Amino acid sequence: MPAPENSEDFPLKEARALVAHLMGRNAYIYWLDLLFNLVLGWGGFYLVVISPALSALTIIAFIVSAFSLYRVAIFVHEIVHFKKGTFKSFVTFWNLTAGFPLLIPSFTYYGVHNDHHKRDTYGTTEDGEYLPFGAEEGWKIVAYVFLSLILPLLFLARFLILTPLSWIIPPLGRYAWERASSLTIDLAYSRPPPTKLDGKFWRVQEICASIYAWVGVLLIYNGTLPIKFAIVWYLTTLLVFTMNSLRTLGAHAYRNPGDVKMSVADQFLDSVDVTGGILSPFWAPVGLRYHATHHLFPQMPYHNLGKAHDLLVKELSDNSLYLSATRKTLWHALATLWEDSRLSQQKN
Repeated sequence: MPAPENSEDFPLKEARALVAHLMGRNAYIYWLDLLFNLVLGWGGFYLVVISPALSALTIIAFIVSAFSLYRVAIFVHEIVHFKKGTFKSFVTFWNLTAGFPLLIPSFTYYGVHNDHHKRDTYGTTEDGEYLPFGAEEGWKIVAYVFLSLILPLLFLARFLILTPLSWIIPPLGRYAWERASSLTIDLAYSRPPPTKLDGKFWRVQEICASIYAWVGVLLIYNGTLPIKFAIVWYLTTLLVFTMNSLRTLGAHAYRNPGDVKMSVADQFLDSVDVTGGILSPFWAPVGLRYHATHHLFPQMPYHNLGKAHDLLVKELSDNSLYLSATRKTLWHALATLWEDSRLSQQKN
């Protein structure tokens, strides 16, 4: 079902005025956050590779490493919202230290995610980041999570095999761009031809990711890196994709069947803010626990989303609609989505 009919009553103009002073990005916060988690992530990764399997140190190091690298990976969401021409060194550094080694270069999210925020695209069949989970069978929710088991291998195949082949077989290159170059949830999504939103250097990023993949494979093949390196890489990326799938399911209500165009207020009411749970900063890092608020203010930096949420709850003349997008925990968000799916099938 579409978003509530009273979305037109949402005090959007008032909300924008209240948070106007929170739109500035603090470069120091971005760099310190990224660098700290890169050290934890790759440092822990190294400890897991050199330590005995299943030792206490290995288990602790893996948990710290995987969740740190998950946080680092989520920075791609901030990157695609940077104003054109800003934070160039940050984007390059992120790709070199996270995007390429995890095989999720930033071009795989540019454009695709920007379309997700467009009023004429959000929630429709043209939105690669949306499926009507709340209006369809529950098994599709479960299947989406289990897809994470093979996603690391698919991305590896994309840059290890498909990329070099696409250089010599042009039709394969078009297929790679349309069907294997997007961080989306809709497997039927076909990416439009490259535009300015995809950046000038997406081809360079593609080559770099392919080089990283091939260097890793060759170093394992000649014995420079142990096979354990590949296993740890797979398990780490598996956790990253699995946690992100759960976060994604908790980010929206997914009630739009795909044929309804939604206003900014409609998007908000079809999205979710998770305000409780001590684990929320870990499963929804970099501000994404406030996903509904993010859809109200896509250009707001992650480090101000919590402040904006608290301010709007306190200062809006009528905060009832704003609070309607709130869930207490991830479990609450997932349970609500599952119940919506169940009720939709009963009606059918």
